[in-house]
Amino acid sequence: MTLNEEQRQNREFSEASGSPLLKFSALAYIAEAFGGASTIILIVLEEANGGLRFLVDPDWRAVVQAKDKMYVESLLSDFLERTNEQPATLFKQLSSLAVGPLVTQETGEQISNHPLLLELSSRFVQL
Repeated sequence: MTLNEEQRQNREFSEASGSPLLKFSALAYIAEAFGGASTIILIVLEEANGGLRFLVDPDWRAVVQAKDKMYVESLLSDFLERTNEQPATLFKQLSSLAVGPLVTQETGEQISNHPLLLELSSRFVQL
């Protein structure tokens, strides 16, 4: 991806929300049944105004094992509720999840500098 394409992607993310993006956190589901293989199913974007946006894999239910689906659904619902009350605290927590089936895989700034995540986010949908 060229620098101009990266800048365009960042601008598109920013324009969609009306606020420049500052940070991201990519969360992966760890499938116990498949030897601990992980798949990113959620990308959290922090905006300059402190707001959060959640981009989720539209096929996350096909990735998550049956025994974990209700748990992951409740987590996603909880994230949406908590983003209105304590977005900074929530983002900090989501940037360091290390226990359970949903863990932080990667964090950083400028998602456009992470081509694989940028590609994933382009097919993810807003939660």
